[in-house]
Amino acid sequence: MMWQDFVFMAGSSLSVLFLAPTIRDTSARVPLATSLPSMLVGGVYSMTFLTLGMTFSALGAAATCTMWTLIAALRSPRSPLSGGGVGQRVVRGLALFGADLKRWLARLRSEDGVEQFVIDPQSSDRFQPADD
Repeated sequence: MMWQDFVFMAGSSLSVLFLAPTIRDTSARVPLATSLPSMLVGGVYSMTFLTLGMTFSALGAAATCTMWTLIAALRSPRSPLSGGGVGQRVVRGLALFGADLKRWLARLRSEDGVEQFVIDPQSSDRFQPADD
């Protein structure tokens, strides 16, 4: 094992630690012109280290590439996942679909079967389980 492998891995690990606050900060805005090249460089370094047999360095560079990918997806003002626009509606729609699917599957597994609902004008959500 080469000592340089551990040095590069340590440097990449520090990069991941320094980038973590950007992922957690929902108000952070990092331009794609910054995050995409950094992501690309991390990916190229990872593949290069792997071909040199420097496994730990390759893993560290891959982790850095992953962090930059998350930053590009979540913290770029132009990313559809960062909030706003069509992308946010798509993500919200998929989340709602997933919640509905989960609820439907839970009802199928329950002993009671599927509940029936009727409109109740007195209720805040206007729906209540039907009386059998």
